[in-house]
Amino acid sequence: MPDRVARGTEKRRLRLVLGAFFAALVIPTGVLVYHAFGRLTTEAFYQHRVLAEELANRIDARVRQWISTEEARSLTDYRFLVVQGEAQANFLQRSALSSFPVDASIPGLVSYFQIDADGTFSTPLLPAGVDPATYGIAADEITQRRALEGQVRALLTRPQFSGDGRRDAVDKLGGVEKKLAKDEGGQAVFDQLSEPQAAPQVNARLRSNQLGRVEDLKLDSKFEARACEFDRPAPAAVAKAVAEEPRVARKEQAALPIIRAAAPTNAAAATARVRTFDGELDPFVFSRLDGGHFVLFRRVWLDGQRLIQGAVIAQKELIAGLIDAPFLETALSQMSDLTIAYRGELIGAAGVSNASGYSAAQTRGELLYRAPLSAPLNDIELIFSVADLPVGPGGRVVGWATFVLAVVLLGGLIVVYRFAAAQIDLTRQQQDFVAAVSHELKTPLTSIRMYGEILRAGWASEEKKKTYYDFIFHESERLSRLIANVLRLARLTRNGDELDVKSATASELLSLVESKVASQVEQAGFRLELDRDPGADAACVVVDADSLVQILINLVDNALKFSARAEHKVVEIGCRLTRESVAFRVRDHGPGIAPQHLKRIFELFYRAEDELTRETTGTGIGLALVAELTAAMGGSVGVRNCEPGAEFTVTFPRVAPA
Repeated sequence: MPDRVARGTEKRRLRLVLGAFFAALVIPTGVLVYHAFGRLTTEAFYQHRVLAEELANRIDARVRQWISTEEARSLTDYRFLVVQGEAQANFLQRSALSSFPVDASIPGLVSYFQIDADGTFSTPLLPAGVDPATYGIAADEITQRRALEGQVRALLTRPQFSGDGRRDAVDKLGGVEKKLAKDEGGQAVFDQLSEPQAAPQVNARLRSNQLGRVEDLKLDSKFEARACEFDRPAPAAVAKAVAEEPRVARKEQAALPIIRAAAPTNAAAATARVRTFDGELDPFVFSRLDGGHFVLFRRVWLDGQRLIQGAVIAQKELIAGLIDAPFLETALSQMSDLTIAYRGELIGAAGVSNASGYSAAQTRGELLYRAPLSAPLNDIELIFSVADLPVGPGGRVVGWATFVLAVVLLGGLIVVYRFAAAQIDLTRQQQDFVAAVSHELKTPLTSIRMYGEILRAGWASEEKKKTYYDFIFHESERLSRLIANVLRLARLTRNGDELDVKSATASELLSLVESKVASQVEQAGFRLELDRDPGADAACVVVDADSLVQILINLVDNALKFSARAEHKVVEIGCRLTRESVAFRVRDHGPGIAPQHLKRIFELFYRAEDELTRETTGTGIGLALVAELTAAMGGSVGVRNCEPGAEFTVTFPRVAPA
């Protein structure tokens, strides 16, 4: 027990030393790898943020181009007929906005509209007060144009504010001839749509869609501080800042045709007199209706009266065409989410076809980039968030290098530990072997010396002398076997041993072993039983007879030692024959071998008992020598527990008789 405690203490110290050494290597390496990954991740984050900024600027450039085109439109373009050329020529033609289907240069455009100072609603799709068929429009197309005009009218006539007493855009508009007072007309709604503080009221109904607000995204910003290390002015951002100019009202001289109430009989006759007015056009305003559609409109001052001109735009189609399509064409769509917000309310996400099914949880992650569009669409905000940030080739190199380094360090630690532990065990076994050999040599030598002194002094009677001589002889034999085992094992493990292998029958070999161990077994108080299968006389093996005898003698000696207290004092020696092999076996009827020791009893110097508390003699080399000699002759050795006792088997290939 003290030896085992000492070995355990030494191994614990070894583990502590190696653990401290491993930690001394792993901790700084881990810190280095962590900072390397952090640096690569931050750099990748910044690179993708630049891509997000460039994409946002491309989208914004398209918005500015679109708004610039709309701002350049004349106030007369919102009518079905416009004056072409000089006003004195009275030459009329259709407005560019009267085309059908509606020009899709604006994604999601439903149609243009105009609301006069008296509340009259109209669109460029149909002429006011004139039969559309007069201008060569087919009947089915007229039906479609009227349906589209009715759709726009319905979107604008939906109440825009709940419970505040305000009127809709064209309140209960039943026909173009129905007029409303200016202070009660639809233009009042557009005054409210222009006010940012009205947004909570405008969006009150939309909250029932449960889209949430921007703050519901719960986006982190842990990379923001580190990404600032890479910040530098981006060309796109500079270009955007330069491109933005103040939006101011502009003045325009407009030539408007005054069409008679009675329709002409042909298109050429529709050359009504033309009047020229001075008009002033305010910048466009962008807002959202309760129905979910966007409205882009401007105030026009014409001859002292105010008109509202604009366009109704479908929200989902605008997002899909203006934002979704360019986003999906970039690599950003593979690693980030793009969320669209209007005045802080989430209205959709790029790549999600059904905005009403959108959930804020879909874009929870690290905030990548956030930017509003240019005026008048500055209430729309693009929010890029990280979904799966790729570290890039450098990250893969660092990852593989870390993996290889970890495997090397861990593997090296295991190898060093096992090697050092084996050396500790070997040193302890060698110390045990020295102690065991000293004990094995000292005991018989002491007995031989004692009986020799008795015989030399003449103190023994004649009947006792033979007993003393026999004891001296057997103890000398025991010492000879011990020394022979040590010398034989030394030759095998160092330089090899030259064996004289010859063909011999199993019966001859068993007879030779019997002659060598019979007296040893008898002196120990055991009975020797021989058991050989029929045909053992003819079964041949190629072995070194002396080595095989030494193997079986060692096994018999082992059986005698470990079954000394057995009730059934019998040692069995025999052989079993198969078609391809001959197995020599030695069995005792002792306590057997504990299962945890079965695989280690053939190791050099290994003993199942502690050297200081063991009850049997031995050095721990007998079974190791058995395994070495058997392997040297091309055989195999095995052991199994029986009921009771243990059985050792030495097997050699069977050969044809010489």
